[in-house]
Amino acid sequence: MRQIKIIVEKHPDGYVAYPLGLKGIVVGQGDTYEEALSDVKSAIHFHIETFGREVLEVEPLILEAFVAETGVEI
Repeated sequence: MRQIKIIVEKHPDGYVAYPLGLKGIVVGQGDTYEEALSDVKSAIHFHIETFGREVLEVEPLILEAFVAETGVEI
C-alpha cells in the first residue's frame, strides 16, 4: 500500500480529482467528492497496471500539498 496525495476540485457541474507525484496524466471525476475520489483511485490503479510501477518513481517525493489564494493585479 502506498499513500498518494490527491487534489479534489469542486466545480459547478461536479468534482475533478487528480493525484500528485505520478508520471503521466491521471484524472477522475464524479457528481460527488466521494465519486471523484473513487474514480481517481480506480484510474491510478489502471495507470500503474498499464505502465508499471515506474510511474511511481518521481523525485523529489511530495511531502505536503497546500492550496493558497492570492490577488493578482491585472
